[in-house]
Amino acid sequence: MTYDLIVTNGVVIPMNGGTIIRNGAVGISGNSITAVGPVDSIDAASATRVIDAKGRVIMPGFCNSHTHIASNVLLRGLLEDVRLFEWLDTMWKLKQNFDHETLYWASLCGDLEMLKSGITSFNEHFDAYDVEPQIEALREIPLRATLGYGFADRGLYAPRTEYSHRTMANFASIVGEHHRTNGDLLHIALSPHAVYSCGAEMWKEVRRLADDLGVIVHTHLSEGMQEVDYCLENYGLRPVQWLHSLGFLGPDVTAAHCSQLDDDDIAIMADTGTKIAHCPVCNAKLGSGTMPLRKVLAARVSVGLATDGPASHNASDLFQEMKFAGLIHKAAVDDVEFLTIEQLLELATCQGALAMHRPETGRLEVGARADLIVVNLDTAHSQPVYDERAALVYSTRADDVTHSIVDGRLLMDEREVLGVDEDRIRAKFHEAAHDLKNRSLR
Repeated sequence: MTYDLIVTNGVVIPMNGGTIIRNGAVGISGNSITAVGPVDSIDAASATRVIDAKGRVIMPGFCNSHTHIASNVLLRGLLEDVRLFEWLDTMWKLKQNFDHETLYWASLCGDLEMLKSGITSFNEHFDAYDVEPQIEALREIPLRATLGYGFADRGLYAPRTEYSHRTMANFASIVGEHHRTNGDLLHIALSPHAVYSCGAEMWKEVRRLADDLGVIVHTHLSEGMQEVDYCLENYGLRPVQWLHSLGFLGPDVTAAHCSQLDDDDIAIMADTGTKIAHCPVCNAKLGSGTMPLRKVLAARVSVGLATDGPASHNASDLFQEMKFAGLIHKAAVDDVEFLTIEQLLELATCQGALAMHRPETGRLEVGARADLIVVNLDTAHSQPVYDERAALVYSTRADDVTHSIVDGRLLMDEREVLGVDEDRIRAKFHEAAHDLKNRSLR
């Protein structure tokens, strides 16, 4: 057999229950993984390109199951030490002034950051603003992406009502033009914002569109007590229960955060097959609560780890997310044996892929899409390495990722992003972001 690319001499961690291969290799043909095994089982001489991963881990790329790249990278570090709804109010002042050019450079810079931190696929929720700049950016940095067009019609987001209804009315055309393009790297989704920003009729229309067009839904749900109180006051039901009463929840829905779930909510999530994107760093930072993960997993709800946007996490870094998730949930249930290093890695890879409805990725198996990363463990902060999984979860940093491969294409080689002028992207983004801030916060 011949290969386009072989990554060899590394510790292969396949995920999805696969056995670790201490001196292993992964063979890639086209956009798929065609071999995974010991070094001597894969003929490197038959490959067009060989990457030597000695002293390094070969693993699936991270699957970021909920984020806001363009909008939130523009807001990173702007407002700290405030609660969720105060934060949203100030952020909206900038969002009202977003323009295509600014969003384009923000998208490129955010995609660059994700690629360099080992994220090869992401699930983006757009808060009722233009998606096209991100589509353009993905032509230059072709990550695997699901882009959710955001909708809202009340509260802080009321000014986006006309945009939302116009976009929903044209959604069949949007799906026809963009869904499953870029060689199936790009998917399109519906993204109603939240229960406090969308009315019942909007939720019902999104459900109808999802059913008719066969696309997934990606929303925020039960993120904090203010959201719960809003729903109880206006509808007499908790957020999960209200959306369920509308017939909205289902196996095609990814619900981000879910940090305020009770036992009845969890039962509904399990019964409907609704997926969860878990954002522990963001939820802790904004005081939104800690999701009862042990109960959620016991109910067999599909959960993936996610960074949320850089404004509420400050980094698109799933290494940080794994470590923090392990720490906070062990403390929450007073059980240091809860959330093993293997579980945390799977939440960031294969389980994250399922939570964001991209089952083709997140694991190193023959037939899976060739989305993988190489991580250097030969560093002072990771040595001595007794268990590679422990090093990845609790010691490794985003800049230890040396190679990123998406859909069989080598995008980052020894930390160099190929075909991209990183200095120019950062400079243009810096200029656009500061101009936006000066226009918005006078």
